Amino acid sequence: MKNEEMMKSGSVWKAIASMAIPSAVIMILMIFYNIADMFFIARLGDNAQVAAVSVVSPVFSIMSAIAMMLGNGGCTMIAKAFGAGEKDKAKTYSSLCMWTAIVLAVVFIVLALTFVDPLLAFLGAKGDVALYAKKYMIPIVLGSPFMMISTSVALLLRAEGAVMEGFCGNLIGTVVNLILDPIFILVFHWGVAGAALASVAGNALATFYYSYVISKKSQAMSFSLKYARKDVGAIGHILILGLPNAIASILSGFASTFSNQILSGYGTDALAAMAAAGKCTMIATTLVMAVGMGCQALISYNYGAQNIPRLKEVVRKLSILVFAISIVAGAFCFLFRKVIMAQFLTTDVLDLGVHMVTILLLTSPIIGVVYLVSGYFQAIDRPMESLVVSILRQGLLLIPALYICNRLSGLDGVVWAYVVADVISTIVA
Repeated sequence: MKNEEMMKSGSVWKAIASMAIPSAVIMILMIFYNIADMFFIARLGDNAQVAAVSVVSPVFSIMSAIAMMLGNGGCTMIAKAFGAGEKDKAKTYSSLCMWTAIVLAVVFIVLALTFVDPLLAFLGAKGDVALYAKKYMIPIVLGSPFMMISTSVALLLRAEGAVMEGFCGNLIGTVVNLILDPIFILVFHWGVAGAALASVAGNALATFYYSYVISKKSQAMSFSLKYARKDVGAIGHILILGLPNAIASILSGFASTFSNQILSGYGTDALAAMAAAGKCTMIATTLVMAVGMGCQALISYNYGAQNIPRLKEVVRKLSILVFAISIVAGAFCFLFRKVIMAQFLTTDVLDLGVHMVTILLLTSPIIGVVYLVSGYFQAIDRPMESLVVSILRQGLLLIPALYICNRLSGLDGVVWAYVVADVISTIVA
């Protein structure tokens, strides 16, 4: 198989490029996908609706946590089995991931809808923001099975080097979302509810595409229940391997919630400005994360095949690439920060948002270290080390930093807390 030969032998730079470039493009599409809702909602000129999208972001974090736990854990297991020539095991792991995603999505829907009002209050939604947040959250929750399945399967496909198929699925979801967002939000005047429905439609079509790819084209994956039944207990190890990503995502959601609760005390404008600043810095951080995630299967494959010299070469060259991307992406966001922020904020809030994003971008050159180290440990089946690195930045450091810096420096302190957490976690990693 061509994909297997690429991971096993030949130019390391070519293998990295073959997996990293499509992964980076996928992440760029995901950036557009994630900012599309806020971009078109901002055209309404209502900061409360912009803030509502930010308030609901921790719900996305939980959904992403479940999907990434299955996708990354499953990818590592599948790639190792694939590298060892155990293709039946690879099919068992992929089937387990698919069916577990469905079960967990149903549980998530029941819990989220049962506790929707207290959940929004906990997330910091007040007044008009709470009203809009509920309209946005309910469709997103109901469509969570599509989001969880499409996200996890896109990650699983990397295990056999099928990065282009993952790219096509993400492209489908993003294009559908970008087409429907302006129609639902601006033409039908559905506001935040329209944005949510557009996202669900994009995820649904991506899910159908991935189902076709797995059933017709994949040689190492299957969604058939007969494979899942062969080793149900393996789901435990898959979840443990994916736990660092899940905990990091959940802690990111908690940190975002805590940050929103603090920011809501400074008014809707502060909440909207920080939400827009986060979208801007997402460009730099997700590109670095994409390269590491895209090449994780390459590391796992060679680790599973015990090709240590090639493994070391992959890690060395990947480190060089990650650092270079961090510098370039950070510089781009800094130079065009005002232009980017103007797409999400009204004129009276723009200066505050630009000030916030200028501070947040200070750590963009070094943040790739955290993603690279965490991804490496996960790829070689050392989940505990990966977990420690992941939770440092998003939870153990950021949440207390938000509290302390807010007490010391007010609104500016909330922004600087992210810088403090990034610097310390990088040093530790």
